[in-house]
Amino acid sequence: MSLTFKTDVFATETIKLADTEEMVVVGGRDKYALLPRAFAGVKQIGVIGWGSQGPAQAQNLRDSLEGTEIIVKIGLREGSASMAQAAEAGFTKENGTLGEMYQVIRESDMVVLLISDAAQADNYQQIFDNLKDGATLGLSHGFLLGYLESIGREFPANVNVVGVCPKGMGPSVRRLYVQGKKVNGAGINASFAIEQDVNGKATDHALGWAVALGSPYMFMTTLGYEFRSDIFGERGILLGAVHGIVELLFRRYVMEQGMDEEKAFIATVENITGPISKTISREGIIAVYNKLDEAGKKVFERIYSLSYGPAFDILLEIYNEVSSYNEIRSVVMAGQRLNRFPMGRIDGTRMWQVGEKVRAARTDTPVEIDPFTAGMYCATMMAQIDLLIEKGHCLSEVANESVIEAVDSLNPYMHHKGVAFMVDNCSTTARLGSRKWAPRFDYNLSQQALVDYDAGKETDRTLIENLKNHKIHGALATCATMRPSVDIAFVD
Repeated sequence: MSLTFKTDVFATETIKLADTEEMVVVGGRDKYALLPRAFAGVKQIGVIGWGSQGPAQAQNLRDSLEGTEIIVKIGLREGSASMAQAAEAGFTKENGTLGEMYQVIRESDMVVLLISDAAQADNYQQIFDNLKDGATLGLSHGFLLGYLESIGREFPANVNVVGVCPKGMGPSVRRLYVQGKKVNGAGINASFAIEQDVNGKATDHALGWAVALGSPYMFMTTLGYEFRSDIFGERGILLGAVHGIVELLFRRYVMEQGMDEEKAFIATVENITGPISKTISREGIIAVYNKLDEAGKKVFERIYSLSYGPAFDILLEIYNEVSSYNEIRSVVMAGQRLNRFPMGRIDGTRMWQVGEKVRAARTDTPVEIDPFTAGMYCATMMAQIDLLIEKGHCLSEVANESVIEAVDSLNPYMHHKGVAFMVDNCSTTARLGSRKWAPRFDYNLSQQALVDYDAGKETDRTLIENLKNHKIHGALATCATMRPSVDIAFVD
């Protein structure tokens, strides 16, 4: 997929990612002076919802637009418990920056819709009915497009429809923006999409939104590709797969190999969220392999080659379920039953209790990469990369949804609080996906990869050569130059 766009406000650059070229826009605080031009015709931006992305995006937009005449106003259901939280962040009815959801939609020139996916499916028609003629509807996820396609409906023909999709959870979007107040370029990269442009302003509105969020770089995609890669990715290596992998490896190390529980947690969760992620973030996937000694490389190669196929098998099923809208229907149906059976937490089991002790006892002593854990994790990550390439996604999207979002946004949070914390505290759509698909990765890898490994099945040299020579390494090297200017730092 190759996409081009035209903007009258921001400078564009062309980057080379392996054998492809893509247009990007560079953000940064030095671009904030351009925001009034980017938001031409916009007097009020209504941010609807106060979930994972709402607080971060609303505050970032407000702070970036300080000193302009553009108002950022929160829209929530009347009586919502989130109104108090929004007020604590400075959005109040008294200062005109907090109001009832549909009233805010009616009066806003740009509406950033950040309510849950299930709520979008339930309320889309009323939302559409309240949009101003010529307004810009902004989405941070392509879910609504997928839902509309699944029921044969379309967006209203009289509004712009754009997407700006930060490649990280809401707290990351806000945390890096705050850190970046003193360092230009700190923020979460974002993809953007133009689904409808009815007045020629859609592209600049989308880019202005992304710049105002603090995104250092903006890559173009489509909402169709975005919802497929995003819903798929969080069920894959971003959440579901990593959850399944650490569960099965912890169980193997403790129950089958007799490893001490705390050492097993370090060899699994701490390995992935610590040295493996840090290595991939700074040096790329292949560097994980290159850092191992010869004995470690042999272990890595064999479990990598035995894990790749079973992981690809589940990933292909996930992609098909997302692309066919089955997974979207599943999320909508879940939303209808959660009032009766709310999602339980996963952090009460023995493994995650051990994790609390491990994190409390951390020292500055470096954790060595475990070659078995690294081989299975990297095999799953590479399988996801190959599948997205096979399905026609551009390399920037492949890199972001399979690697960068994992190692630069989600895994650092997991390292700080644990994988269970992430699974219990991300968006409803992601939480549902992780709970549904993590067991599938667990079972498939346990029943095939581990069985073959223990039976002495040899390494598939073709898979290892493909890993060593894969074009993603060059693409990630380019993307590494576009990392945030600071590493994310956490506060409880």
